[in-house]
Amino acid sequence: MYDIIIIGAGTAGLSAAIYGVRAGKKVLVLESASYGGQIVTSPEVENYPGIKKISGFEFATNLYEQAMELGAEIEIARVTQIRKDGVQKIVVTEEKEYACRAVILASGAKNRPLGLAKEQELIGKGISYCATCDGAFYKGKPVAVNGGGNTALEDAAFLTGYCEKVYLIHRRDSFRGEHKQVEALRQKANLEFVLDTNIVKLIADERLKAIEVQNTKTKETRVIEVSGLFVAIGQMPENSAFSPPVQLDQAGYIIAGEDCKTNVDGIFAAGDCRTKTVRQLATAAADGAVAALAACEYIRA
Repeated sequence: MYDIIIIGAGTAGLSAAIYGVRAGKKVLVLESASYGGQIVTSPEVENYPGIKKISGFEFATNLYEQAMELGAEIEIARVTQIRKDGVQKIVVTEEKEYACRAVILASGAKNRPLGLAKEQELIGKGISYCATCDGAFYKGKPVAVNGGGNTALEDAAFLTGYCEKVYLIHRRDSFRGEHKQVEALRQKANLEFVLDTNIVKLIADERLKAIEVQNTKTKETRVIEVSGLFVAIGQMPENSAFSPPVQLDQAGYIIAGEDCKTNVDGIFAAGDCRTKTVRQLATAAADGAVAALAACEYIRA
């Protein structure tokens, strides 16, 4: 019997674990893959308050080790269901069931695919969702990055250090990402902005050879020869295992406000998996703290 079970070992989940065990609670973290979440693949983090610069892997590892040393238990298991049993909550995984008094959902989100023909079969053969993981494989070759947020901008900057040419493709003429990053990219001699443009076709035999793009305003098409395409068009949540009993919005995010409370007493949501307008490292950590303290208050009530 645990006081709090946290689903997800990303920044939100591990932050919640730290606050939970420091409050004297017995805490279990369940993670389906590996600790760290999406930040673990980021080469540099420069926007977390109080830390001038750190790699995403080091940041995530520090969080993981801090939670473990404080006494949190962490297990690799995929959660398939949550159900209520009186005041208890039962968290069901593929192998066993765990009972607890409060649950914190911190499952994050996964990369959104383009949805084009051949995309899935070309993963690892020219299609990637992680520039820092796969960028070195394309040293000296032309590549494209698709997206308009900070991740796409960071990916493009990273790839300019390896690749012969980087095409940054975005469906609008302005970026959601930080202005400072955009201006830095404008100074890169081997980067070309391809704006107001969508990717409409993947051209390949056994590997990706080129992409066909279409201007959203003129409708003109263009074929760009690339060896790699890095997709960075946002994330989508994986919360279906929690509903019911937890309510989701139309996009699949857990409906929860800044207090991290869901529609079910004793179940909280933290980080990128919940409805929110800002999804950043700092807000994930903040959510973890808020959710853990709310869970502790619920247990005391």
